[in-house]
Formats: sequence, C-alpha cells, structure tokens
Amino acid sequence: MHHSRHLLCGLGLSLMIATASAHASGLTAEHKAFGKTNDGTPVEQYVLRNSHGMQATVITYGATLQSLLVPDKHGKSADVVLGFDDVQGYQKGTAYFGATIGRFGNRLADGAFELDGKRYQVPQNDKSNALHGGTLGFDKKVWKAEPVKDKDSVGVTLTYRSADGEMGFPGNLTTQVTYRLTDSNELRIDYQASTDKPTVLNLTNHSYFNLAGAGNGDVLKQIATLHASRYTPVTGKLIPTGELAPVAGTPMDFTRPTAIGAHIKADHPQLKFAEPKQGGFDFNWVLDTNGDVNKVAAEVSDPQSGRHLQLFTSEPGVQFYTSNFLDGTVKGKSGKVYPHWGAFTLETQHYPDAPNQPSFPSTRLDPGQTYSHSVVLKFSAK
Repeated sequence: MHHSRHLLCGLGLSLMIATASAHASGLTAEHKAFGKTNDGTPVEQYVLRNSHGMQATVITYGATLQSLLVPDKHGKSADVVLGFDDVQGYQKGTAYFGATIGRFGNRLADGAFELDGKRYQVPQNDKSNALHGGTLGFDKKVWKAEPVKDKDSVGVTLTYRSADGEMGFPGNLTTQVTYRLTDSNELRIDYQASTDKPTVLNLTNHSYFNLAGAGNGDVLKQIATLHASRYTPVTGKLIPTGELAPVAGTPMDFTRPTAIGAHIKADHPQLKFAEPKQGGFDFNWVLDTNGDVNKVAAEVSDPQSGRHLQLFTSEPGVQFYTSNFLDGTVKGKSGKVYPHWGAFTLETQHYPDAPNQPSFPSTRLDPGQTYSHSVVLKFSAK
C-alpha cells in the first residue's frame, strides 16, 4: 500500500519523507534490561535521546524518570534528577525519586474520603494521612511499556491496571503515562486514565531536580519563579485548611524570580509545619495559568551552569517541595550523597486532600470519562 502511494505521489511525498526523517534523525530510542525486583519481575529501561545532548531514561518500575541529561551553557551534559542506579534502590526508597504517583498524589486527611455516601479508607503512611496513594502506590508497581515515535519526538507509553479496591480505592483503573523527548529540548509527560466505577484520582510525577546536577550540593542559590498568586496553606498535619491564601507578603511569594534559599529559613509558621527543624517549602501553589498548557507555570534557573527549566501544565496546582526530608544519608546514582535541600520538585496536580474539600477543583472520575493531564518540561541554557 505504502509503496504504491509513494509512486503515485511521486517526488512530493518522497521529499516529505526525507525531511521528516532528517528532522527526526537526531532522535533515537533504545530499550534494555534494568535488573529485576526482589520477587524476580524483570524491569526495563527506555533511553530517549535528541541531537542536543539531552537524554531521558525511563524505567518500568514505578514508570519512573530515572535520569535526565541536560546540557549546560558550555554544552556539557549532567544528570539533573535524583535517583538510583538499580531497581533495589527504588524498591527500598521512600522518597519517590522520579516516580509516577497514584492513585492519589499528595495527602488525604486520615487516609479517607467519601464518594456517593460511601467512605473509603486508604492505608495511612504519613502519620495520620495517606500520602501518594498509600503504602503501595503506583511508584512500587512494574508497568508495561511500549515505545512510541512520531516525527517530532521519541518516547515510551507505560500502562498499569489498578484493580478495584487496591489501596482502598474503588474501580478498576487503567492508567497510561507517556514520556516524550523532542528535539527542542522538551520532555513531555501525558497521563490518561479511565475507570469502571466512580473514583478519585490525582496523578503526578515526583522528579527531584537539581539544575547543577544531582548530588552537586543544594539548590538554595537556584532561582525560582512560580506563576501563582495564591497557595493552599496547611495545618500542622500538612492538610490544606481549605483557603486559597495570597502569597504576597509571605515567604511563599515566588511571583518574581527569587532564590530558593532567600526566605527558606524565614520565621513563618507554614515553613515550620513543612520542616520543623530548619524550615522548607512543601506546599501546593494555585497556578495563575488556569490549566493553559501554553503558558509558563513555573521556571527555575541555575546561575552557575546556566541551565533553565520552564514548566507548562494543564493542572491547576503545583507542589513545590525542597526535599526537606533528605538528610545526607541517601546515596544515589554514582554513589553521590543527596544533601538536605539538595533538590526541588514541581509536582503538577490537583490540590491536596481535594476529595475532602468541596471548594477545591474536583478529582472525581466517572466511568465513560477520560482523565488527562499534560506536563512539558522545557530546558535551555543561558
């Protein structure tokens, strides 16, 4: 079929084919074994590369972004996400490095929620809260993977089917996460999910970024801008109070480019809730971009390497977290130690505890509906 069409269209089509492949020539993908889980389940690794020295590595354990090489202003690439060199690191790990989070990202008060008059209980794994989907979330599952390619990107689609009742959530839920790398130095993450019973869902990616390179010191001098004039303050249990409070006049104000460390030790009760000993950020910012994936939601730059990250998302919120619980005891890739404040996350999401907060945007998903959520991480160097 293709051959005869090619002959019919003659030169026009062959020119088109040539440009498409030339355009995509810098994009390559391969996949290989990445060890096995403790119970012997094989884990695969997908390596996506573009022509500018960017390389994204995704493993099927936790549908995890395992590494992300990004060039600096001199064209020298470094891995800017925290993680481990082997499956066992991820199996043992409790920090969710690079993982796909589900079914419910962030916190649920008392691990519980009500849906159509019925109460559902998720295992509590963060004091009295359920965090990131309970004790065995999507980050601890092996996903099925298929390579995807189009003229502008190379990627991988990962699929996981969560059974009705898993971690207490209703409905058989099928989730797909697609990572794509483009030649314009963008890593795109697209989520889709469907259910056969009403349920709640809040998926995110939990990559920890250090634009100087993972394990190269702290991120306090890196400059962040969050296009968010409000945030959701929390109680001492880190559960939102329900209000959307202005960031103006608080350490949560990143509406203008601000060093991450500028106010991290400020005397503010919210910072003490997030990290009692020294302070830290771990809050949901209400994005002014209102789900417009074409508008920059957040950006961070590293003055030293010149690396610059722009985040775009269809979600209403982003959890900006400064790895307050890292304490210099975790050894990551290449044996590097990850210090306190050694990274930041930008977890695009619906607001924490949304099922228990009627005024928050709904996280309910009904049969026949498709959950979708898009993120673009665009890198450059100045």
